[in-house]
Amino acid sequence: MLKKICYGKQMIIKISSLFLIFTILSSCFCIKQVNAEPSTNEGAKPITKEEATTIVQDIFNNRNKAIIDGNMNLVKELYDTKTKYGTWAYEYEQKKDQYLHNWQEKQGAKFVEIVPKVVVRKVRGDQTKASINFICSTEYKYIYDNEPDVLNSFRIGTYHIMSLAKLGDKWIINKEWYKDPFGDSLDLEKLKVDSIKTHILSQPPRDFSTLNERRKGAMDYAFRYCGAASEEIFEFKYNKKYRDYNPEGGDCANFASQILYEGGKFKKNGAWGYDSSGATRAWLNADGFKNYMVGSGRASVIAYGSYEKVYKASYKLLPGDFVAYEKKGDINHISVVTGADSKGYALVTCHNTDRNNVPWDLGWSDKKIKYWLVRVHY
Repeated sequence: MLKKICYGKQMIIKISSLFLIFTILSSCFCIKQVNAEPSTNEGAKPITKEEATTIVQDIFNNRNKAIIDGNMNLVKELYDTKTKYGTWAYEYEQKKDQYLHNWQEKQGAKFVEIVPKVVVRKVRGDQTKASINFICSTEYKYIYDNEPDVLNSFRIGTYHIMSLAKLGDKWIINKEWYKDPFGDSLDLEKLKVDSIKTHILSQPPRDFSTLNERRKGAMDYAFRYCGAASEEIFEFKYNKKYRDYNPEGGDCANFASQILYEGGKFKKNGAWGYDSSGATRAWLNADGFKNYMVGSGRASVIAYGSYEKVYKASYKLLPGDFVAYEKKGDINHISVVTGADSKGYALVTCHNTDRNNVPWDLGWSDKKIKYWLVRVHY
């Protein structure tokens, strides 16, 4: 008993010593941090979420309008191009702008409005500089060249971390990080756009009013739980019943499986399933999902190949079917078909990046990518 008491005292002394060392080190660290702050910021008013929301919303409104107008000089003014990261962020927006214009040319369409909805999650900073963590649910509106009175739209959700600095009375971007929905394909120059455009513009709208209830259920589930791309009424969230695998490599197949199970009423089994302990490869992995669905007979391939080889067959896709995207022999994305636009062009919904009724090739359209267009048998 005595030994235990003495051991306890020794432990208390050691713990007290460690606590003292930790306190001293912490104090030194805090002093260093305080001294590192510019003296001009002392006593500066912290920036609020409401202020941050207004700032980012204004920047995105201006940036999107400039993109629609084709004025990249105005876009450039929103970035601190005197810094390396600010320059990189601007140059990437330039590249993305060119891709969107190339896609419009291929599609025979024109973007007429880009409407962002910013939701700030965290903000740190003051009235001179700020770091903002937010989501942006952006609605893209477009028309076809031969149907200028018919408006089509889709929504893309992105998750951002942005650093801003105030220059005079204007906030500018000096660093921006987000998972770009167009980042997997920014090259359309090699496609034969004239023949593709002619075909797309000649197509009529499609009627999905006779879809069976399981396909309708798949659509409803996809729209509700497509995260930052969903409608505001759904709070831009995933289904909390399921783990979000984005931090571990991607959530697209997980979401596609949810759509087929929760919405499409497919039954789980030993090969394809999810529970509190995790998920099977066929449920979670893009390659595994496609191989299981086709191999099990629950689905069959409509077409496979490059965009130029399969785009005509894409008009056979129905809501509840899916598209698998192959790059360098590996399927690295799954999207579920959830509709068609005024030209019957198939639209898809997915996670990472969150998409809601987006043209099936947008962000995935170049000769490096091959497509699996897959019919699901409900």
